[in-house]
Amino acid sequence: MKILLVEDDHETAEFICNGLKQAGESVDHTQCPKDAIIKASTTSFDAIIFDRLLPAMDGLDAVKILRASNILTPIIMLTALSDTAARVEGLEAGADDYLVKPFAFVELHARLKALYRRKPAAQTVNELQVGCVKLLRTSRQVFRGENEIELMPKEYQILEFLMLHPNQLVTKTMLLEHVWGFSFDPKTSLVQTHVSRLRNKLDKPFNSEVIKTIRGSGYLLSEQ
Repeated sequence: MKILLVEDDHETAEFICNGLKQAGESVDHTQCPKDAIIKASTTSFDAIIFDRLLPAMDGLDAVKILRASNILTPIIMLTALSDTAARVEGLEAGADDYLVKPFAFVELHARLKALYRRKPAAQTVNELQVGCVKLLRTSRQVFRGENEIELMPKEYQILEFLMLHPNQLVTKTMLLEHVWGFSFDPKTSLVQTHVSRLRNKLDKPFNSEVIKTIRGSGYLLSEQ
């Protein structure tokens, strides 16, 4: 499993990281909830372990932001708050499980594995439709209305990823990772160039935009 750990206490973080690594799991640790939101939005994790009491932001608020952004990664919330009301609050915020400190690592790991087993198997959808744009994955054909659009491979991959996330912000980092396989920013105009070419084919001839730029953030494929 690939786990994101959000924990500001050094000893607790070290305890969890060491346990996960010894169990053969991959773990990415951060102390900052804002950094965690970015990581969870741009990288695929099998589960997130989120401390409730963080100095910069309540872990509860961070979980709410993730769920509002349609990030459905399973989340286990850690907390020293053991009363029932606190547990209910965490679950209602969008956490999938709730573990009270102190805890045994074997229990945490067992709960992570249980969440992983509950993940639905990915289903391949052969036809994607967002507004007037249709994409046929088996034949790799793209249509805007009745008009077929000829795309180069990278243009097709960008559009496919945008269509898998309709009406959602897709960042440059997300496209670099999922289309080019980069885990870093090469500091080039690679994404902008290919998106521009895609727009010239998909938007420009029709005098209306389906791919919108969110200035300083990324792109959004609109249904209208």
